[in-house]
Amino acid sequence: MSKKVEPRTLPGFMELLPSEQIQFNAMIDKIRSAYERFGFLPVDTPIIEMADVLLAKAGGETEKQIYRFNKGDNDLALRFDLTVPLAKYVCEYQNDITFPFKRYQIGKVYRGERPQKGRYREFYQCDIDIIGDGELSIINDAEMPSLIYMTIKELGFDNFTIRINNRKILNGLFAELELENESVDIMRIIDKLEKIGEENVVKCLEDLKIEKSKIEKIMTFLKIDGTTDKKLEALQNLNFSNELFMQGLDELTQVIKYVRLFGVPDDNFKVDLTIARGLDYYTGTVYETFLNDYREIGSVCSGGRYDNLAEFYTDKKLPGVGVSIGLTRLFYKLNELNIIKEDKKSIAKVLVVSMTDDVNRALEIGTRFRQAGINTDVYVENKKIKTKFKYADKLQIPYVAIIGEEEEKNGTVSLKNMETGEQKEVTVEEAISFF
Repeated sequence: MSKKVEPRTLPGFMELLPSEQIQFNAMIDKIRSAYERFGFLPVDTPIIEMADVLLAKAGGETEKQIYRFNKGDNDLALRFDLTVPLAKYVCEYQNDITFPFKRYQIGKVYRGERPQKGRYREFYQCDIDIIGDGELSIINDAEMPSLIYMTIKELGFDNFTIRINNRKILNGLFAELELENESVDIMRIIDKLEKIGEENVVKCLEDLKIEKSKIEKIMTFLKIDGTTDKKLEALQNLNFSNELFMQGLDELTQVIKYVRLFGVPDDNFKVDLTIARGLDYYTGTVYETFLNDYREIGSVCSGGRYDNLAEFYTDKKLPGVGVSIGLTRLFYKLNELNIIKEDKKSIAKVLVVSMTDDVNRALEIGTRFRQAGINTDVYVENKKIKTKFKYADKLQIPYVAIIGEEEEKNGTVSLKNMETGEQKEVTVEEAISFF
C-alpha cells in the first residue's frame, strides 16, 4: 500500500471554510460595487509575467521577495503588486484605452516574505487608479477620499478617518533644512511615528547624523495640531520660501476643498502631516485610512499621487493617483477581533427535498426556482427525511420545499420555515412569488 501524503497548506497562504468564503466574497462584492459606482473600469492582468517586465522597477527588498522561476527558455515571475502590471498594461494598450484611464483590479499578489500573523505570502489587493495622458487634474486626488469614504461605509463602518498629506510639503521642509539628500530616509522614519513613537523617531533621525536643531524643527512641524483649516493656516504662516513646499500646500488646500465638494464629512477626514507613505514612489498627495475603534488593525486603505506610472516602459508621461485595500489582511484582522461574524453557511434560499425515492419532481421544481433567479439546492441522495432536514439545518438554509405524494398529486410544494417550523402548502408559482 502506497504511503499517504499529509494534506497541508503552505504557510502564508489563506484557505477558508465555505462560511468564511461567503463573507470574504461579500466584502469583494461591496468593494467592487463601490468602485464601479464611480465609473472605474475592470481590468485583470496575468498572475505570471515575464521577469524583465515585472522587475523593471524592482530592487532591494522587493526583488528578494519575488517568486521567480524558469519554464523552458522563459524567465518568469509572479506579480508582487497590481501597480507594475497596470503600468505595463497602460503602455501596451495606450492606443486602445481612453484617458484619463480609470481602472480597478481585484486580484491575488505574491510576496515571498516571512509569513506572520495576519501577513500572507498570497493575498488579495483591491486597487483603483486614475491615469492621465501627460497631465492629471488635482481634482482626481480629491475623488480618491470620496471613493474610500463610500467603500468603507459599504463595508459597514462609520467611525473612520482618511488621513491626507502631500509629500511636496515634506520635501519642501527638508529642502528648507538642507536635508534633501536624506529626505527619503526621513520620510520612511516619520511614516512609522504612530507605530514606534516620538522617542524612537528622534533616535532614528539621530542615527542619520542629523543636527539636533533640525530634528527639533522636524518634530515641531509634525506636531502642528488643530482642525483641518487651522493646520492649513499654520502651514501658510510658516512663510517658507521653498517653491516645492508652496506647491504642495496649494495642492493640499485644493484637495481639501474638493473632498468637501465630493460630500465627504469633515468627521471622516483630516490633514495629518505625519503621513508620508514610506515608498519613494509617491510624489504628491498621500492617504492612509484608519478605523478609529480598531487602530490596532493599522491602515485599511492607502495610496497617493505619482508623477510617472510607466517611466521604465515608455518616455510618455503618465501621471496617476490611486489607492489600495489589502483585503486578505483586513479580513483576517476583522475576524480576529470578532468584528465580523459568520452569518451564512449556505447561499441557497431553499432546499428542495422529495419524501419519496423518486426525485424527478424535485429536480423539475429546483430548475423552475433557479430559472426564476432563486438560489436553490436539491437534495438527491437516497437518505431518510430526517437526514435531509438535518442537511438544511446544518447549512442554515432558511426554507425547505417538500414534495411528497400529496404535493406531487396536487402539483404543489410544502414550504417549511426552518427557523419557526411553520409549514404551508402552496403552488410552485406562489412559492416563486414568495421568494
